[in-house]
Amino acid sequence: MTEAPQDDPERFGSTQFYAALGRAFVMMCAVIPVLFAIEVIDQATHHRLDYDGAIVPRHISGLDGIIFAPFLHVSYIHLYGNAVPLLLTGTFVLAGGAKRFLWVTLFIAVISGLGVWFVGNAPTIGASGVIFGYLGYLFMRGIVERNWWNIAVALLVGLLYGYQITGVIPGDSGISWQAHLFGLIGGLVAAILFRRRKVKPVADAGLSPTLDMPLS
Repeated sequence: MTEAPQDDPERFGSTQFYAALGRAFVMMCAVIPVLFAIEVIDQATHHRLDYDGAIVPRHISGLDGIIFAPFLHVSYIHLYGNAVPLLLTGTFVLAGGAKRFLWVTLFIAVISGLGVWFVGNAPTIGASGVIFGYLGYLFMRGIVERNWWNIAVALLVGLLYGYQITGVIPGDSGISWQAHLFGLIGGLVAAILFRRRKVKPVADAGLSPTLDMPLS
C-alpha cells in the first residue's frame, strides 16, 4: 500500500485531514437549513413543490425530478430522518474536494433518478438515494484508493442507520427501494470514475517524478 504524503488532506490523522474535514462539516451544516427552508415553502404551498419536483416514473414531464427530487421531502419527519446521515456522509465526501464532491453528487443523483424513472412505481422525492450513493462511494473509494477510514465511515453510518439498509430491496410500499438501490450503485461506480490518480514512484533519484495523466 502506498503511503500518502504528510501534507495530503486525505491522510488520516494529519493536520490537513482534520482541516479539510472541518471545512466540509461547516459547508454541509449550511446545506441542511436550506433543505428545511425548502420544506417550509413546500408546506406553505400545500406541497406544490413536491408535486412539481417529484420523479414521475416513465413520464417525460417527470424527468426534471431527477434534479429537484433530492431537495424535497414529504414531511419534516422525512427530512429529519435524512438530515443527519446526509450531514455525516456528505461531510466525508466533501472533504475529498469540492469539485469531486459536485461531480459525484450529480452522478449519483442522475443514476438514482433514472433508476426510479425506469423501474419505479410511484412519484418519488427525497435525499435518501443520494445518501445511499454516498455510502457506496465512501466504501468503494476506500477500496480503490486504499483509504481504510473511508470504509470505516461507510460501515459506521450504515450501522447507525441500519434500519434504512433494508430499503435497497422491495418491501415497504412507502419507501422507494429503487432510489436507494440505484443510488448505492451510482456511488460505487462514482468511486471508480472519480478516483484519485496516483503518483508514479521515481525509479531514479536523478529523474524528475512523472504523474499519471488524468482521464478527461
